[in-house]
Amino acid sequence: MYGLLGEHLPHSFSPQIHSALGNKDYSLFEVAPENLDAFMKEHNFKGINVTIPYKKAVIPYLDEISPEAEKIGAVNTIKIKDGKLCGYNTDYFGFKYMVEKSGISIKGKKALVLGSGGASATVQAVLRDMEASEIIVVSRNGIDNYVNMYIKHTDAEIIVNTTPVGMYPDNLNTLVDLDRFGKLSGVLDVVYNPLKTRLILDAEQREIPSSAGLSMLVAQAKKAHEIFFDTTTELEVCVQIERSLILQMCNIVLIGMAGCGKSTIGKRLSELLKKDLIDTDEMIVDTENMPIPQIFAEKGEDYFRWCENVAVNIAGKEKSQIIATGGGVVTRPENYNSLKQNGIIVFINRDADLLPTNGRPLSQMHGVKALYEKRMPLYRQFADVEVDGNGTIEEVANRIIKEIVSL
Repeated sequence: MYGLLGEHLPHSFSPQIHSALGNKDYSLFEVAPENLDAFMKEHNFKGINVTIPYKKAVIPYLDEISPEAEKIGAVNTIKIKDGKLCGYNTDYFGFKYMVEKSGISIKGKKALVLGSGGASATVQAVLRDMEASEIIVVSRNGIDNYVNMYIKHTDAEIIVNTTPVGMYPDNLNTLVDLDRFGKLSGVLDVVYNPLKTRLILDAEQREIPSSAGLSMLVAQAKKAHEIFFDTTTELEVCVQIERSLILQMCNIVLIGMAGCGKSTIGKRLSELLKKDLIDTDEMIVDTENMPIPQIFAEKGEDYFRWCENVAVNIAGKEKSQIIATGGGVVTRPENYNSLKQNGIIVFINRDADLLPTNGRPLSQMHGVKALYEKRMPLYRQFADVEVDGNGTIEEVANRIIKEIVSL
């Protein structure tokens, strides 16, 4: 009776969000463009949300449209009211909430909006109402585009991405080089899958205030729920649902020296948290059809690190996984974004005296303590959480869970 209308919806979070809001009767309606007319005319629903590519296409079928949806020119929520199809735009509320929650100030600032589609129109409306001094829309073929923006608009203070660039499965793509913008005070991205896009990761690494799109998604769903059921929900619910979703959907990435117990602790975490386990070393062994010492001996460390990067890129795109990595994953900076985009990175710090060397080529070659001291700063650069890795598997697993829940 309720649901989300779109063309391709395999990775939507909407059912989980609406279930948390109390609507258990929420489905996904995947409708091909040629079937949209029949779907809208039959309207076998009480209320629906609308996503790409139908936010404008549904408007001709509506009997009424709210002022904000008319101003934006896009509808993302439809309710049947007194036999009429009524359209709304709750994305406006969602993006406004996202900005306010981020603490990023808009008033009096120049903003670049990447993209010119339906989401862009919503973002522009919010930025205008929040009194941005200037709003520049950047598109591939527009007057302001991704080439001349580096000539005309490097004084931008706010950047908002409304395009699908960086969205799953094309993770870690980005449209802009943030180093070219010397006055940035805020970066926002409406994409929520992955949890952090390359744009957001780049902003974080430069200590620029930023926000990814999950908070917007949750807030717009709250507003849609209120429209569907003529009710009011406390704003604090958005914070609770977002936090719950992040804990549910995020990967827990285990890093640390070879022999610190990442694989065995990962298996226990998998059991306790009901998340599947991915072991990147096992991925490499399966792909290469040979054990790791043999890969090092026959093909060298550089080849192994290339294989590891491929494995990390694949694993990092997934969600709700425990990812056990190799001891040297931190030696390649490019692995960080792959692991961080959906993950909380946990450094298991086990005393060097307790680390075995059998079957571990680099530990045998360089000595465990020397390798430990060399890698320690890298582990700490990667990690969100550091836990004491000494003790039983159960003890370390419980320490990790306690730290993650307290974040």
